[in-house]
Amino acid sequence: MGAHQASCPLSGPHAAVVVAAHPEQGWSLLCDGTIVFDDSGELLPDGRVVAPHRVAMAVAA
Repeated sequence: MGAHQASCPLSGPHAAVVVAAHPEQGWSLLCDGTIVFDDSGELLPDGRVVAPHRVAMAVAA
């Protein structure tokens, strides 16, 4: 997977690089085939889903 020149790094917290960004639609495709959504959810190449891990914000009253 991935059409960029350098191969995807195999380790590290942010190893894969964005190969297609669609901020107007709220998602990006990484070189390892993972789709990352702006709400922090992920759809992995094998079909598994990583649920969004949003941080709750306090609402000022």
